[in-house]
Amino acid sequence: MTILCVRFQQPPTREAALPELLGLLEEFTPVVEALPPDGALADLRGAERYFKRDAVELASVIRVRALALHGVDCAIGAGPGPMLARMALRDARPGVTCTVPEDAAADFLADRPVATLPGVGAATARTLCEYGLDTLGRVAAAPLSTLQRLIGAKGGRELREKASGVDRGRVVPNGVSRSLATERPFTRDELDPVLHRRALLSAAEELGARLRALDKVCRTLTLTVRYADRSATTRSRTLGEPTAHSAALTRAAYGMYEALGLQRARVRALVLRAEGLDSAEQASCQLAFDPTDEKLRRIEEVADRARAKFGPLAVLPGALAA
Repeated sequence: MTILCVRFQQPPTREAALPELLGLLEEFTPVVEALPPDGALADLRGAERYFKRDAVELASVIRVRALALHGVDCAIGAGPGPMLARMALRDARPGVTCTVPEDAAADFLADRPVATLPGVGAATARTLCEYGLDTLGRVAAAPLSTLQRLIGAKGGRELREKASGVDRGRVVPNGVSRSLATERPFTRDELDPVLHRRALLSAAEELGARLRALDKVCRTLTLTVRYADRSATTRSRTLGEPTAHSAALTRAAYGMYEALGLQRARVRALVLRAEGLDSAEQASCQLAFDPTDEKLRRIEEVADRARAKFGPLAVLPGALAA
């Protein structure tokens, strides 16, 4: 077991602290892949040799340091590969590291629903379940030709390997410096979708203003909805073109929220993250002949100058001013 999948149990108000927590992992290994908004993968092969400790022992040290230095507990899954470490994390609890031995990976996966496998979307899971392949054990036992007819040659081969416990993935070092995040926690668990949308509007306006101040645009917008039971749902959307336009960010945020179909959901916080940041000067932009959009962009320029001079609350959308 050389790969750790760590989920930091940080409160919504500390969502932007992920870079600091990644720095803690990087004290053990430079091979750290950020999984915003609150997780990371760490490859400890070199660390095991250097510290003469296995991954589970190092996980205990990481947990103690996270608590001592940042006041944040964490749940940790360990496995021989990234996929298995992610699957182990599903059973992990703060204070206990869940492990998947390499020689027992197939048994660990056998009884799990096929939808729990990373990379298996709702449509693929539905197709497999229609043919009785509702668990990973049944998928692993199915003929390869059957899986390839159902989901394609490459997809069928990869799915059968993963369901059998073969993990060919690797940890790809990255960072969260190419992203900006903003949180909107509620003072109480909020049921009202009107207030949810108002929080999204506020978050999108803030992200747009921060991007424009840095002369950046983003390619992807990610929405995380945190619920009263401490669970969370995360959705990402690739934008039509890189942008820092608040109206475009708001439309994308509303679209992801509506697609969740929340009904009477007790929401504790909403987190909006702009990812894939690039220089605004180098970004291409589709020419538009919509006078309304052009007017909104000019208003944004004036509003940004007012905020720079009089503070971030100098100019607000009408829906937020009430």
